[in-house]
Amino acid sequence: MSDRLLAALTRRRAVLPLLAVVLCLPPFYLDAFWLRIGLFSMAAAIGAVGLALLSGTAGQLSLGHAFFLAVGAYGYAWLAGEPGPGLPPALAALLAVLLAGAAGGLFSPVAARVKGIYLGIATLALVFLGHHVLLTADSVTGGFNGRSVPPLTLGGFAFTESDPELTVLGVPFGAEERLWFLGLALFAFTWFTARGLQRGRPGRALAALRDSETAASVMGVDVARHRSAAFVVSSMYAGLAGVLLALAFRRVVPDYFSLALSVDYLAMIVIGGLGSVAGATAGAVFVTALPLLMTRYADQLPLVTAPGSAEGAVGPTEAARYFYGAAIVLVLLYAPDGLHGLARRVRDRARRRRPRTPAPETAVPTPPQPSARPKEHTP
Repeated sequence: MSDRLLAALTRRRAVLPLLAVVLCLPPFYLDAFWLRIGLFSMAAAIGAVGLALLSGTAGQLSLGHAFFLAVGAYGYAWLAGEPGPGLPPALAALLAVLLAGAAGGLFSPVAARVKGIYLGIATLALVFLGHHVLLTADSVTGGFNGRSVPPLTLGGFAFTESDPELTVLGVPFGAEERLWFLGLALFAFTWFTARGLQRGRPGRALAALRDSETAASVMGVDVARHRSAAFVVSSMYAGLAGVLLALAFRRVVPDYFSLALSVDYLAMIVIGGLGSVAGATAGAVFVTALPLLMTRYADQLPLVTAPGSAEGAVGPTEAARYFYGAAIVLVLLYAPDGLHGLARRVRDRARRRRPRTPAPETAVPTPPQPSARPKEHTP
């Protein structure tokens, strides 16, 4: 192992515990607004990582990500609530994720045979079909008004503001504080499993499929099976994101899971960088937090009005969409590999400019010179 690789591994092992400690601090210092932004960002990052595996690593275009988020969110709300089976919330969350994977499995034969823009149009039908079902299946979804989400409980511990009250280091832990650590654990699980998939044999097979299906099939990759598996895994990540979103919102409504949400997820992975877990996370935070921040500070921003103002004015949500729409154009023009690739290039350039300490000069022994001998006279 080279010294450079050993130094990189040592640096990463030192950074990960420090990053974990930093991410555990916000519940002790930030108010509920900032914690909700973090929760929504973590849920979006989980879904964006799944879409990055599908579109970036496997090269499959999907516009139906909102449908699988809705399956996870409504699946949990129905399985754990009333009317519904009334299952234990932890079991209901697990079954909701599996239900989203099963929905992806039902659609996977189409994903195995269709690719490119045709697959995107096919998945687009899922969004409209799902929205229609959410509006009409009143007994399950609650119709237009949606339905409330039961709080999650694990071993008697409830992720909600309930008795007995919980206080940690003098800070009262309500629903947002408790859900923060749940979202952090789910996001960490998503991060490491996605990185493991990308670096293992499945990830290499999917990357080969993305580059050339003919070359991948020649190397022994089962094209249909791997494309179907990528769609199922992406659907399960979306279902998990839907469960966390439902817990954070505490109520799910059909209008949230529309085509606009699928477009938002495409924006996340394009801005962050296709096929990158870190890039998908950065793009998810950017796209999710921007409209919430613009809504809070709308009265301090030029050309942006507060929600509910006069007609014709640009609201914070519309302004945020314009903003990250322009960000997509700039990324495609100047940084096709997204924020992750841009950060990598900046880091590499900084390393090249960093002056290297010269190695200490060592005395080089000079070879012994042959002693001069008197020339012998030839007779």
